[in-house]
Amino acid sequence: MNRLSLTTLLFLTLLSPLAARADIQLPMLSGRVVDQAQRLKAEERFQLTELIQQYERRSGHRLVVATVPKLQGVTIEEYAQQLIHNWKLGKKGKDNGVLFLIAPNDRKIRIEVGYGLESALTEALAANIIYSKVLPEFRRGDFSGGINAGVQSIIAATKNEYVAEPLETREEQRIALLVGLFLLLIMLHLFISAALGSPIQGRLFKRGRYGGYYGTGGFGGSLSSGDPAGRFSGGGGGFGGGGASGGW
Repeated sequence: MNRLSLTTLLFLTLLSPLAARADIQLPMLSGRVVDQAQRLKAEERFQLTELIQQYERRSGHRLVVATVPKLQGVTIEEYAQQLIHNWKLGKKGKDNGVLFLIAPNDRKIRIEVGYGLESALTEALAANIIYSKVLPEFRRGDFSGGINAGVQSIIAATKNEYVAEPLETREEQRIALLVGLFLLLIMLHLFISAALGSPIQGRLFKRGRYGGYYGTGGFGGSLSSGDPAGRFSGGGGGFGGGGASGGW
């Protein structure tokens, strides 16, 4: 394959997620609990909101729980990236936001972590929360219990108080396989970029972390959204692909 063909292939690979973005309808950031899939009762949403508000007042971090009825043909990782690109949770400069995303009809979960919290809420801890705290409740049909367990565990992890539980051997193998595949894709990107002498390689990393699906090195900036009075907004935090995903 000649240099032109490789360049065309790489360009189409990077362009395809961007083309998909325009076709996906994203919910507005209307509060700390955005239950678009309607899996929570009004009282449960209120209790979750109160819990997260107390956490925000004490820590200054921003946590949002979002449920969506369907992923509209993209992966849970791609959907989460598009949400945080629009919502930008956390304070600008501190990047201390967390998105807890659930797509019940697709049976997928994602915990997306801002740059500033990646040292506390690591990928390994996020995966442990999903597989040991959230999924067991979901498999029993208790969505409220699973979401509450996930929120409580995320809060504990960002305070360095979460104690990881041993995972089942099958789940550990699955996580190891996903991590290995992710690292392989990173190396493949770097190899192609180096072979082409492309400036893309320099943009794939920000602060030494992989920069997400669109080759931008993460998302930042400010955005105000939510209710018409502007009482709730994302805050302008940045994300770089940290976190974990799971399914049941």
